[in-house]
Amino acid sequence: MMRIDVLSLFPAMFEGIFGESILKKAYEKEAVSYNVINFREYADNKHNQVDDYPYGGGAGMVLKPQPIFDAVDALRNEKQSKPRVVLMCPQGERYTQQKAEELAKEEHLVFICGHYEGYDERIREHVVTDEISIGDYVLTGGELGAMVVIDSVVRLLPGVLGNEDSPIQDSFSSGLLEHPHYTRPSDFRGMKVPDELISGNHRLIDEWREKESLRRTFERRPDLLESYTLTDRQKAWIEDWRKSK
Repeated sequence: MMRIDVLSLFPAMFEGIFGESILKKAYEKEAVSYNVINFREYADNKHNQVDDYPYGGGAGMVLKPQPIFDAVDALRNEKQSKPRVVLMCPQGERYTQQKAEELAKEEHLVFICGHYEGYDERIREHVVTDEISIGDYVLTGGELGAMVVIDSVVRLLPGVLGNEDSPIQDSFSSGLLEHPHYTRPSDFRGMKVPDELISGNHRLIDEWREKESLRRTFERRPDLLESYTLTDRQKAWIEDWRKSK
């Protein structure tokens, strides 16, 4: 079972997401356990203050190292483990499906969610193993980013989705965007499902899905193809699409 601990000043924000949909099912299947901790409880001063003014001056407040160090130390001692400690931060590496797959192999994850101008640098240097950003924008705090990462990781755990092929077929898992999907009826208001998908011929279906996945990536996210190894057949498809533009 994976264990996920979240350090946040607003733990109530996680009640909804952990109690619904796939994250709830994963918990019920005992694939994961969740624990949200208000790290203000670890503050060593009578006012439970967890932030302070930055040395050198400047706007905003900085998260103090002591509450985070003590909270993470307590989790490590309780679990007797060396968890991956993830700092949600706009300066971190941009989050990808490949990172989700990497984190999904861990037994213990700890997420740190801040709500101030920044973190004391000693937190980054001596506590954190990973810094993650979910995009090039700034949120009020790290909670929403942590929710995104947790959702994308938990759905990859064995048995969570039911169909083991589902996460494999997701967009980005193969390096390409996912192919289009259709369901019944095959003819809706004159808009018909591609013949290949209702042919019953699995070779044709697989080829159609491969081609449409590549086409969608080529049209919407061509940057993904820069690091993708194309087959000769795929190169020929792309050349045809370029000529038809």
